[in-house]
Amino acid sequence: MTKLTLGPIAYHWSAEARRDFYARISDEAPVDEVYLGEVICSKRAPFHEADLPATIERLERGGKTVILSTLAEVMLKRERKATEDMAAMEAPEIEINNAAGLFVRGTRPHRIGSFMNAYNEATITWMAGHGATHVCLPSEMPAPAIAVAARAARAMGLGVEVQVFGRASLAVSARCYHARAHGRTKDNCQFVCEDDPDGMALRTRDNQPILRVNGIQTQSDSYIDLLPETTRLVADGVSHLRLMPQAVNMVGVAQVFRETVDGRLSPDEADARLTALCGDTRRSNGFYHGVAGYRRIAMAAPA
Repeated sequence: MTKLTLGPIAYHWSAEARRDFYARISDEAPVDEVYLGEVICSKRAPFHEADLPATIERLERGGKTVILSTLAEVMLKRERKATEDMAAMEAPEIEINNAAGLFVRGTRPHRIGSFMNAYNEATITWMAGHGATHVCLPSEMPAPAIAVAARAARAMGLGVEVQVFGRASLAVSARCYHARAHGRTKDNCQFVCEDDPDGMALRTRDNQPILRVNGIQTQSDSYIDLLPETTRLVADGVSHLRLMPQAVNMVGVAQVFRETVDGRLSPDEADARLTALCGDTRRSNGFYHGVAGYRRIAMAAPA
């Protein structure tokens, strides 16, 4: 059966908000696997890392498999140490998002996160030879490339994951534009990113939404929505469909995707329900169809 996964929270949600969120996910969301951990800014980790053991226990009690995700950018000594400590763990599973994690993990089993840019079968083959058991493909990949990569990965026994909902991660930087936009430095940011639980909106000079900023991360303004394309993704060999946490009812989002994948919800009904859950946020699937990522292409025909 195709597995539904929940990616790591990218934003600086408060510890209380995270606890409440994962309690609901544990008890109500029809997801099979949940990724935990700070992937964007190491300064945020102390606010919620003390809750990790209890969160893991709660999720596992709810029947979820837990995977710990490493930072996407490793620059400081404390970040190297945190990555090394996580890579030394044997359980839960580890998802690596930076080459530093590959270095310290060695050939012990691990997953590859979407920040690692596994764009083609040659890269995936190399990763598999160095301990990778699972790969999450980058969100910019078009359908034909996903199919080729998925076939190659599955032939080697790897799980293959694709993000089907949530903002696309477009870049991470050494600098924090989120802080700079408020006249602060990265070292003295005062955690201003907490004021934007779904990212800080950037607009063009003619006031059109274009991007979102989340600390050092640049995201799409729209939510990726590959709900109509799930049938083709599964047919092409994708084994895991990833939902990225956003400031919407993620339990409801997971229910829509689960019922669609299981064939219990028609495409029109699914689209209407997801539209209601996302409110005014635009949705896009341009990358999947090989065009500009922000575009929304009409529902794909069934595979």
